[in-house]
Amino acid sequence: MTAGTPPSLELASELARAMTRLRARLRLESAPSDMSWTWSQLVTLKRIVVEGPTSVSVLALAEHVRPQSMAETVAALKQLGLVVAAADPSDGRKTLISATDEGHTLTATVPAVREAWLEAAIAHLTDPAERDAIRTVTEVMNRLADS
Repeated sequence: MTAGTPPSLELASELARAMTRLRARLRLESAPSDMSWTWSQLVTLKRIVVEGPTSVSVLALAEHVRPQSMAETVAALKQLGLVVAAADPSDGRKTLISATDEGHTLTATVPAVREAWLEAAIAHLTDPAERDAIRTVTEVMNRLADS
């Protein structure tokens, strides 16, 4: 720890770095070499698949990003053929985003590959006490995300 640096600030920095590195590794392990989607695109696509047709503004609120940023993410998903946009049947002024068959397939396969790699890494690189610590930290991280 650097002199004068609050312990909570150093911990926050270390956690952010570790999460960034793990996200990058998970993406590397689960991405076919010919795909060019990002983590935020996958998270957004998964939300669309799970929750059904939705608007960009609802997605932005759910993912805690600006509507303009979400519009860019959705535009990229459209370009990749993973989502389509259609007029809201109850309000033609609104547009609803839905996952395509390819989008559904991607959300079904990528997490399985990613989780298989992570499960193998945890099993190979950690002992039982560390696995218990991971369980605890996972609960805390989810609580932080929900706050």
